Amino acid sequence: MRALRREYLQALDLQPWALRARSAAPGEPAVPGAPAEPAALDNADWVSLRARVSVCTRCALSRSRTQTVFGVGNERAGWFVVGEAPGAEEDKQGEPFVGRAGQLLNSMLRAIGLAREAVFIANVLKCRPPNNRDPSAAEVAECLPYLERQLALVQPKIVLVVGRIAAQSLLGSEAPLGKLRQQTHRFGAARVPLVVTYHPAYLLRSPAEKRKAWEDLKYARKVALNG
Repeated sequence: MRALRREYLQALDLQPWALRARSAAPGEPAVPGAPAEPAALDNADWVSLRARVSVCTRCALSRSRTQTVFGVGNERAGWFVVGEAPGAEEDKQGEPFVGRAGQLLNSMLRAIGLAREAVFIANVLKCRPPNNRDPSAAEVAECLPYLERQLALVQPKIVLVVGRIAAQSLLGSEAPLGKLRQQTHRFGAARVPLVVTYHPAYLLRSPAEKRKAWEDLKYARKVALNG
């Protein structure tokens, strides 16, 4: 574990002695996401859900995508990582969190003892918004039931949400990310614990925030262990 921690700290350009563990009282439960789709989706297994996503035309993003980005990882994972939407490389490869941001996410996970293959990773949106613009509320509403079904199938112990847009979309909140961090939110009918942190792409652009992300990871690990 020490070696894993050192790897992540090195990726974040942090010195071990500079970190200070801090505790934070869990926050009030947040507003769950949009209602689930009709029963046909509620009853979907992995095969039918993946097939349905692959041909989805529920919003205009279906006309500009290269392919859908369903999600990857352990279908019975204890950790479910959620980002905002696919970028250009994700749209090409059909996998979330590739490139430099994906490499940093992998290091973040390894630092708390998790391999990428051990978690499930998905985005709120399954299609890339043109020019990587923010998703619209209507696009989120159309796509969110797919993510909700994925969560229902995985049944994780914790959801780790990375980035402001993803956090606000899942929590039905307009609060800035800084106000959503270091709290245990609850999501969906199962009231799954949900913790928010910065998106790896943002951390690459804003190294000063990396120390806060490390605190978030430690907090999330504690929540996952304690329920």
